[in-house]
Amino acid sequence: MQNINTFTIMLLCGLLLLNCEATEQNPTLKSSLAITSPTIAVPTLLQRHERIQQGKEWEQVQNHYANFKQKITAGDQEALLNLAQLFTQEARVTGEHGHYYPAALDLLEQILKSKDLSKDLKFRTLSTKAGVQLSQHEFEEALTIGEAAVQLNPYNAQIYGVLTDAYVELGDYEKAVAAADKMVQIRPDLRSYARISYLREIYGDVEGAIEAMKMAVQAGFPGQEEMAWTQLELGHLYARYGQLEQAEQQYQAILVNRPDYPFAIAALGEIAMTRNELQLAENYLKEAMSIIPEVGYYEQLARVYKKTNRTAELNDILKEIEVMLQDDVDSGHNMNLEYAAIYRDLYEDYDKALAYTLTEYQKRPNNIDTNIMLASIYAEKGQMEVAKKHLTQGSITKAQYPELLDLWVTLLSEKAH
Repeated sequence: MQNINTFTIMLLCGLLLLNCEATEQNPTLKSSLAITSPTIAVPTLLQRHERIQQGKEWEQVQNHYANFKQKITAGDQEALLNLAQLFTQEARVTGEHGHYYPAALDLLEQILKSKDLSKDLKFRTLSTKAGVQLSQHEFEEALTIGEAAVQLNPYNAQIYGVLTDAYVELGDYEKAVAAADKMVQIRPDLRSYARISYLREIYGDVEGAIEAMKMAVQAGFPGQEEMAWTQLELGHLYARYGQLEQAEQQYQAILVNRPDYPFAIAALGEIAMTRNELQLAENYLKEAMSIIPEVGYYEQLARVYKKTNRTAELNDILKEIEVMLQDDVDSGHNMNLEYAAIYRDLYEDYDKALAYTLTEYQKRPNNIDTNIMLASIYAEKGQMEVAKKHLTQGSITKAQYPELLDLWVTLLSEKAH
């Protein structure tokens, strides 16, 4: 299943739009700030890599930086929220999650400490906070905050996106469907269609998922980052179910409007890996890595090194991955399943992989991803009955994930023997 950041990113785009609509004078793109009081220093805006400055977009961001810096020093709470939302936007554009997400949460807490907070500003602040918590994989906390926000405004589409994502990750799929239906009823747009796509895939309707994601793409605006992300997700759907040419077309289409979009470049690398074109895959992944420090690119390159028996290079990049993961953990990001996948696939240390996954299982025992991960690890350890138990739980929605079906084949063949 896709990482939750996929849908949280689209949610945060919606929250940016929500804030822009609520306050006409606030621009969509915001920036960092300096000081809100003599004792509280706020982190600065990091320089974007030149290949993702996207023409005037980066100039806009910096201009808003100066504007919000001035407003915040004058005690403007709207500017605090705008800045927090910009941080979430820059996190996804630059890959600097460890810098921007904690900074955004700090800013949001500053707003929530205020005693004279308006109902609308509190709602938008809570909604944004829940979105960041989803990105940090703190799903229970996000649900609690999202439920508090919906009590303030039950007529906003994007808060139901928060609830959808949180319910999915906590394994409450019926409530996720209800929240997504509510979201699309209020505002049928890119973000709501994307969630319908996600849920259709979870329930095994692959063609319906592709159809809904196409609708999401059609609802977007070419060249915008959220549109590129949605095309990326459509490509991932195609790729996951073996439609590689269609996936490649989506990735190439993204690069027409955003030529250095690193996620599309890395996705082309994954297509090359699937086709066993390992040198081409390496080239794409290294190019993406040169643009933003996304740990997923490093993991994919490590898989290339493992496939080509380049032990020294594999060991070196694994050390880099460990540093990057620890940085995420230090900044409040729950990385249990990411660690589990690395220990399972790259180190082949199934005991450590199991320990990380069991930690996550304690948090969300009904989530199908967590159960599928447990099933795969127990199968590697030869504990087939336990693997079957978790695979059965991972199959409750009748998802057609290839890795899920492959696991069933493995378990049934073992039983036959």
